[in-house]
Amino acid sequence: MKLKQIIQGIDAQLQGPVDVEVKDLQFDSRRVGEGTLFVAQPGTKVDGHDYIAAAVQAGAVAVVCQHVPADAPTCTYVVVPDSSEALGLAAANFYGHPSRRLQLVGITGTNGKTTTVTLLHRLFRHLGRHAGLISTIVNKIDDQELPTGHTTPDALELNQLLARMVEAGCDCCFMEVSSHAVVQRRIAGLEFAGAIFSNITHDHLDFHRTMQAYIAAKKGFFDALPATAWALVNIDDKNGRVMVQNTRAAVHTYSLRQMADHRCRIVEEGFEGMLLDLDGSELWCRLVGRFNAYNLLAIYSAALLCGVPKEEVLRQLSLLEPAPGRFQYVSGRGVTAIVDYAHTPDALQNVLDTIRDLRRAQQQIITVVGCGGDRDRTKRPEMAQIAMRLSDKLVLTSDNPRTEQPDAILDDMEAGLSAEQLSHTVRITDRRQAIRTACLMAREGDIILVAGKGHEKYQEVNGVRSHFDDVEELENQLGIRN
Repeated sequence: MKLKQIIQGIDAQLQGPVDVEVKDLQFDSRRVGEGTLFVAQPGTKVDGHDYIAAAVQAGAVAVVCQHVPADAPTCTYVVVPDSSEALGLAAANFYGHPSRRLQLVGITGTNGKTTTVTLLHRLFRHLGRHAGLISTIVNKIDDQELPTGHTTPDALELNQLLARMVEAGCDCCFMEVSSHAVVQRRIAGLEFAGAIFSNITHDHLDFHRTMQAYIAAKKGFFDALPATAWALVNIDDKNGRVMVQNTRAAVHTYSLRQMADHRCRIVEEGFEGMLLDLDGSELWCRLVGRFNAYNLLAIYSAALLCGVPKEEVLRQLSLLEPAPGRFQYVSGRGVTAIVDYAHTPDALQNVLDTIRDLRRAQQQIITVVGCGGDRDRTKRPEMAQIAMRLSDKLVLTSDNPRTEQPDAILDDMEAGLSAEQLSHTVRITDRRQAIRTACLMAREGDIILVAGKGHEKYQEVNGVRSHFDDVEELENQLGIRN
């Protein structure tokens, strides 16, 4: 493809010929080969502009950059205001705008993204549709699983994935859209058919610094939607209407508490599932908790907006099972154990509130929880306080410490507890030992919540990932054999 075709629609100043042939597009200089267009992006740790010379030496025929270094080698330079945005636009051009060739639906929000996209994908697969999935847990083309490393992949990988989906015959794709991805312009160049907003609560302030900036990042997703798209928002969250103040998309609302385009009411619930009233139709589903009622209402509403008949949507919803690590429970020795990805204060409170609503008298709740390293420190004391307040016994432990000292993370969590609360708290740095201790503390009939890691099959300590599965650990301790 010619360079002039790849940079079509990009605001740029050109230095050199644009009729050159481009064979590949890269933003990592180590992957540059003969005929590559190299995109130099400024980053938090390294600046791609420092590697322009290396890229040209490796065979780059052109470079997209925000400024041309003084000693830059001879090459065609495409100078742009924002090279991250330019990467998304160039990738869309290079791969033939795959997002235009299928129904791309994105969801943003603090909680509920993974469950919503995972179950939407399953619903459409059950309908016989060819569908793609881009999520925290896994990326999928139909039922083929692909590895994933971020909530939202980079712009280049996104377009590669979508192009593969189109080639495989997919006519729709459901993807998580993180606030990081919006700010870092990873979704630039994509055209969404629909967007969903679930909620906003305390998270990612290590990156965004303030809640106002976090909200603005989410809102940026809706601001960029085309007039042909639809925007579906949860108006029980006060930011739901804020999200769509400036959108060109057709706005639709959902709610459990007030008048909206789509409404839901919990009729009955237990650990096995819930009976819901969805827009006047009753439905038994296998998910549990008010937070999952919101997820199911979003799935139901989005499926309708994608053109699926209501009766078919209701039938498929009744067959869906929870996403891995989302209120996933196992039982053994008379003890019920629940594994959940809850890693924000709001998510932890939602899960514990659900357990408290469902438990019988005399059943103790024992919570095992930690907080991730190299992430928002301000939520740590709040997480501990919520866990202590809503549990009978609390075990503080490691999550993914990453490059932080595990005990320093636990110190931050304990700072949220009073001396009296600390006397009822057990602190065990080793997560395996913490889960074992919770199982030993549990009496017959008690409920154990292991929160924070959910679906993850690893624990990351000092940059090294080792196999660790909360479900496996609980099954081992409770004597469950699969």
